[in-house]
Amino acid sequence: MAKRVVAVLLLLWSSLAGAADPYPIRPIRMILPFPPGGGTDVVGRVLAQHMSASMGQPIVVENRVGASGTIGTNVIAKAPPDGYTFGIIISNHLVNPALFKQLPYDSVKDLAPITLIGYGLFALVVHPSVPANSMQDLIALAKAKPNALNVAIASTGTIGHLAWEQLKATQKIEMTSILYKGAGPAVADVLSGQVQVIFASYPSVQAHINAGKLRALAVTSEKRSPIAPNLPTAAEAGVPGMVLNDWWGFAAPAGTDKAIVARLRNETVKALALPEVQTRMQGLGADIVGSTPEEFATLISTGIEKWGLVVRNAGIQAE
Repeated sequence: MAKRVVAVLLLLWSSLAGAADPYPIRPIRMILPFPPGGGTDVVGRVLAQHMSASMGQPIVVENRVGASGTIGTNVIAKAPPDGYTFGIIISNHLVNPALFKQLPYDSVKDLAPITLIGYGLFALVVHPSVPANSMQDLIALAKAKPNALNVAIASTGTIGHLAWEQLKATQKIEMTSILYKGAGPAVADVLSGQVQVIFASYPSVQAHINAGKLRALAVTSEKRSPIAPNLPTAAEAGVPGMVLNDWWGFAAPAGTDKAIVARLRNETVKALALPEVQTRMQGLGADIVGSTPEEFATLISTGIEKWGLVVRNAGIQAE
């Protein structure tokens, strides 16, 4: 009897001691679903560095790339919900459910949103040979000469692709779509004049715009950006309702304890407030947010419905 009591007490003590262990007590894995060197990689590594210092444990970055981010996202979704694996999802997370016939995870049910880190800036850009100094000029030109202009699509289902499909549908215009496997080759062909139009991440074309090698006509953000204050929004340029932003956010596996989700969100917000992090993010054209988990969850659920409809109506299919 006494042995049984001792055993029960030891078990109770062990469970209480485990519950009292502060989080985190070992290294944390941050999954990045895209290759090193891109905007997602920069955002993740900058935040990992400062969050590691604040949390007292290393945050180890893993790039798990492929299939428009779905490989890395699947790693996050299938990880144990213990707070030791989380990662970045980006704007194409809203498109992938419609783009791929079958995903290995549920884009809403299998993830616990942590925070929307920030928005990236996209712009409508043309080669200087195009006789258009505004979005309305370009629309008029496309209506007058259907398919005379080529538009570069950096990759299927990207923000740039969706922006073009929305502009085409709402303004009843036609250009010849040229599909690329990445933003680099797409921008290169616009620079050479082989292709005349692109919706591109602003930081990827900013230097070329400043050098006069490309001309920006508008941005697709809700409001003007501090890094391009002279560029009108699409709404200001006469295309209301055209708001498309690249974005980055953190998510954990579904079932992760709410206290851990809150801790990760608070550590992210704390890092985003650091001047050196803000400088790095602004260099990417980012509008820093740091939302609540609930706000981020709403963005995801409503965005999947909205952009899924755009993908289906446009007949966009995975490469």
